Amino acid sequence: MDPFGILYTDLYQLTMGQVYFRLGLHEREALFEAFYRKNPDYGAHQAGYTVFAGLDPLLSWMENARFGEAELEALRALKSRTGKPLFAEDYLHYLKAMGGFSGLTVRALPEGRVAHPQVPLLSVEGPLLQAQLLETALLNRINYETLIATKASRVREAAGEEAVVLEFGLRRAPGKGGESATRASLIGGANRSSAVSLSHLLGLPASGTHAHSLVQAFLALGYSEEDAFQAFAEVFPDDTILLLDTVDTLHSGLPHAIKVFENLRKKGHRPVGVRIDSGDLAHLAIQAAKELDKAGFPDTLIVLSGDLDELVIWQIKSQILEEAPRYGVDPEKLLKRLVYGVGTRMVVSWGYPALGGVYKLVAIRENGTWAPAMKISDSLEKILNPGHKKVYRVYDGRGLATADLMATFEEEVREDAPLCLRHPTDPTKRRTLNPGEFTLEPLLQEAFRGKRLFPPLPLEALRERRQKDVARLDPGVRRLVNPHIYHVSLTERLFTLKEALVARLSG
Repeated sequence: MDPFGILYTDLYQLTMGQVYFRLGLHEREALFEAFYRKNPDYGAHQAGYTVFAGLDPLLSWMENARFGEAELEALRALKSRTGKPLFAEDYLHYLKAMGGFSGLTVRALPEGRVAHPQVPLLSVEGPLLQAQLLETALLNRINYETLIATKASRVREAAGEEAVVLEFGLRRAPGKGGESATRASLIGGANRSSAVSLSHLLGLPASGTHAHSLVQAFLALGYSEEDAFQAFAEVFPDDTILLLDTVDTLHSGLPHAIKVFENLRKKGHRPVGVRIDSGDLAHLAIQAAKELDKAGFPDTLIVLSGDLDELVIWQIKSQILEEAPRYGVDPEKLLKRLVYGVGTRMVVSWGYPALGGVYKLVAIRENGTWAPAMKISDSLEKILNPGHKKVYRVYDGRGLATADLMATFEEEVREDAPLCLRHPTDPTKRRTLNPGEFTLEPLLQEAFRGKRLFPPLPLEALRERRQKDVARLDPGVRRLVNPHIYHVSLTERLFTLKEALVARLSG
């Protein structure tokens, strides 16, 4: 049995399924939505948006997940507290005949696009039992990848669109989640990864240099740091990047690297760069640039690594802009030769380890029409936006995204009529946009109807989506610290429906 197959779920999905089956509700048409409630807050800094990821792996899994004999035997082995079978044979026979998720239709935000709280990332329509069984696997895939893609996008924002960012986090990723972390990092903004097999499968070359252990091994055997560098350069003369901080970055590693670079140059090779993994990275980068320039290597890269994240990169760049001129180093030229190797803090989303996305029933088919489903909560942000919905992104006269708008599925939202945007929970907050002041873009697209509707997209297409969407955000929303709150709104019709349901369910 595949541990990541159709039983890669929580038990309560299957027990609820048996209840639906026993009551004859299992094939009733239902509509679920997946969304998250708030953007990541890393403590000292906050996200103003997320980057949606994980859709492609989910669609592929849905196509292949099935209830086979091994899965049914695993379910037969589960017993109630009195020792009776937990699942009835007629229910198991139904699961076998059902197979997988062929009855479902999934509409989704295209992967790689910017997303916002409360706005559906996916809607899942189909038989209640199938839609319920999808919940855990769906959230498992999109929550984590969206979280990591968002972190990577923030790292990219701090580094700048022209900088090179490398993902170095496989060793610190959560088990097989390393695959998802690498993929999401590359969607979110990393240029390349150190992970060999994953990079190959995604159509990219892997990136990397050498570890401290190479120098340590040479030193333990009676050789020198320079001997270690020279050995590496002889094996990889056209790909030489040397790690400077095993002994002493400025007084040992850097002068030894320059000697090796000079030997490479004499042999007609061009050294690639150096890497610094500890210490005051901004100051060390300045001093390394100064000495490399003096030695005639003004174009060699300086790779920085060691507990980097978006805030640390921002601080490094700020320090270089202030400090570099004191040493006769052009700060702008130095920034252009920097490469950022980001590991642990990207693949574990340092400071905010879980997105908290949810999957909620929002409508169920009753007498041929969709009856909106509602959840009441003392917390306003947990009150559902009910019913079958359309989702739009609203752009202002500058061409920047100004709001995400949810509407009932039946209503027509037009650009040639005034548009009222209602706050999802505060009845006193609204604004009206007049024709000519805005344009609309429908966001959710059909991605699965019994089978996936398009092949896996190339990584470059997903990265391009992220880049274009981030570029159309207001600069305030993109801020790394204390970002402006992006507006998520309801149409007047959906707001009225929500208020009526809240009033009815509250008695």
